[in-house]
This record gives sequence, C-alpha cells and structure tokens, in this order.
Amino acid sequence: MSLSARAKESEKASQELIIWKVLQDLWDPDTKPSGIVSLGVAENRLMHDILSKHIHENLTLSNHAFTYGDGASGSNHLRKSMSRFLNKHLKPIKPIQPAHISITNGCSAAIEHLSWAFANPGEAFLLGQPYYGTFIEDLTARTGSKVVPVPFQGIDPLSENAVAKYEEALKEAEAKGTKVSGLVLCNPHNPLGRCYSRDALIGILRLCQRYQIHFISDEIYALSVWENTVDTGVPLESFTSCLSIDPDGIIDPSLVHVIWGMSKDFGANGIRVGALVSQANQSLHAALIPVNLYSSASSISDHATANILDDDCWVESYVAENRRRLAQQYKSVVSWAKENGITYRHGVNAAFFLWVDLGSIYKSLHPDVATGDLNKTIATALLRRKVFLASGTAFGSEEPGWFRIVFSHPDDYLHEGLKRVLTALKDP
Repeated sequence: MSLSARAKESEKASQELIIWKVLQDLWDPDTKPSGIVSLGVAENRLMHDILSKHIHENLTLSNHAFTYGDGASGSNHLRKSMSRFLNKHLKPIKPIQPAHISITNGCSAAIEHLSWAFANPGEAFLLGQPYYGTFIEDLTARTGSKVVPVPFQGIDPLSENAVAKYEEALKEAEAKGTKVSGLVLCNPHNPLGRCYSRDALIGILRLCQRYQIHFISDEIYALSVWENTVDTGVPLESFTSCLSIDPDGIIDPSLVHVIWGMSKDFGANGIRVGALVSQANQSLHAALIPVNLYSSASSISDHATANILDDDCWVESYVAENRRRLAQQYKSVVSWAKENGITYRHGVNAAFFLWVDLGSIYKSLHPDVATGDLNKTIATALLRRKVFLASGTAFGSEEPGWFRIVFSHPDDYLHEGLKRVLTALKDP
C-alpha cells in the first residue's frame, strides 16, 4: 500500500534515527552484557529510586481519572499545582495563573504546537548553533515550518554579543524570501550545559520585539543547575528565567512563551508531562484546545505529577540531592577527560552534558582519517564498540569532531561507557 508523500519522507528519515535502535538494545551487566551503553540520550537516571518511591506511595486515583477529566489541556489540579511550582522556581515578574498553562505529553509536543500556531508552512524559526538536535523535528516534521540555523563564528552563543548574529541570520533569511516567525532557545543550554546571561536574554527579547517575532524559551533544565567546583576561574552564569525579566519597555508579553516539563529536572522522561506557559496570549491557548487532544497527558501522569509538585518538602530535598549528584558526576567525567587529553567546553553548571572534542584526539591517533566525514567516522567507531554518543553534526556544531556526553548515570554505567569511548578512539 502506498504512503503519502510526507509519510514516505518520514519513513526515509526513520532509517537514520539510530537512537530508537539503541534504546532497544541497552547494556545491562547481568541481563544484556552485549548491549549498547548509551551516553547519548538526555536522561537523568541518578534519582529514579527516590522518584519511584514517592510515586508508588502517593498514586491513589479517583474514578474521575478514568474519564476525559477536565479536558485535554491538563487537569485543573495539575495546572494549579504547576502554576504554584513554577512561580516558586522561575520567579516570574507576573504570577503564573493556571489559565496561563497548557499541559502536553512532553515538551516536544509543546514545541510542535508553538510551531503550528505561529508559523505558516514555509515560515521559519531562528535556532542558534549548536542546538538541541530534536528541535529540528519538533519544529518542522509535521508543521511545514523551517529552521534557520544561526552560526556565531567564535562568539559565545550565550552572550549579549550573539544577538547581532541572530539579527544577521534573520535579515539574510528574509532577504531570500523566508519569513521568520520566531526564535527558539534552550536555557539552560543543551548541549553546552550553561545558562544565558540576563543581558543576553534582554538583548534577544528586544530583537524579537523589533521584528515582531515570537520568543520561545525551553527551560526544561531550570532546576538542574549545580555548583561547578572543577572549572575554577571560569565565569559561571546563574539561571534566569525570561519570565523573571520585566517586559515593560522590552517586549510585548504576548510574544513570550516558556516551556517546562518533568523529563529532566525530575529524571522522568517517560512520564510525558510538559507545560506550555504563555501569560499574555490567551488566543494561543484557545487555538490549542482542539489540537491538545493529540498531545494530552494521561490521567495517571497528570495525577502523579500534581502529587509531586504539591509536596514542597519532598521537592526541595529531591532537587538539592539531584544537584549534588549531578555536580559529582560532572566532576567524574571531567576527570576522565583530563586524564585522557580530551578537550571539553568549560564552564558547565547546568543540565547533564559535557561537550567534548573527540575529533582532535581521534586525528592525533589516526592521522590518515578524512576530516570531511569525521563525526560519522567516530560515531561508527563508537557504535562498533557498543557505546552511543550524540554527534555534534545533529546539533549543528560549527566545528567537526564534537560530541555530547550525558553523565547523569550511576557510576558503573557511566564508567563502562567512558571506557568504551576510549577503546573506540584508540582501536576503531
């Protein structure tokens, strides 16, 4: 049976999505010693036992949970709990109300909804390099929108100086006939693991106001900011939510939208709960009511999330311990990089990534390697040695040879993966 043109394109694209093949063949020292160690997927596995205990002890569903509940935009209970939680941790200038939130089954759905709502087919979103690779599919796969990658050519992409590069890319795109509808960023940044400065955010907000484009801030790592005791002497930015910046005189608040979810800060990718926060654009929330049917969170996930967010003492303890463990694993992976002469991007204090230059060490060990396909060569060698890392190619890296290592794993898993990376580099 023939497929539609878009389905054929999706079928073709699926052949290159290695991640789903990796997830079906994960290493376990006891049950699957021949499996793949994945340090390439943005999952935080450090707190699963603590999270599981809370959910099991508190999951008491009412009969209402077996109906369509309060609609596909999230239960009244969850949106109230979410607004209270986000007010506490994002510190918005204007308090977030339940009506400002639409609940989705994860943040990818929220990103896609925003692309659908703000851009007609053929219109584009600015995306600074390097970027979270799945933003491309989220923004474009089913909406017909485009992405305009923004190179920074040596300028810190999280600094105020980067604003000019965004403007250059916008002007160039529109000169070629592509209308730019919005700008998307991840703060804290994936894959760089750093926070945008307040001045940089204000500069980007002003840019969006000047060109009347939407500003979308994915703040899914907002609580995963920790103390870096390794990179001494390197300036570190604390996390600033764009909602904590007074928009008066800077940007029309109807252009500002924030996304947060349970996947990263609570190590719960599988719960599939995201929140789209837009405080001054009720037309957006109204437009999403019919399509939220296709992205609604299950009542069990909705209920479990509300239970967690309502438990203030538990949340405070959980977040503090999670931050401590993330800092410890960062210290461990940096020690590994230094011991093996691997260059990494310093100044990380958020999320769970180390951005590493495997290309330089690979070329030093194998001087005859073709630099044109360096990332593919290294990625192939890694998979041959049963370890998976996210390639910088998929993240729009401006330089070849860079990869993202996810370090938010228990010690035995992390060390096994790092050992395999070294083996792949030395003996591909």
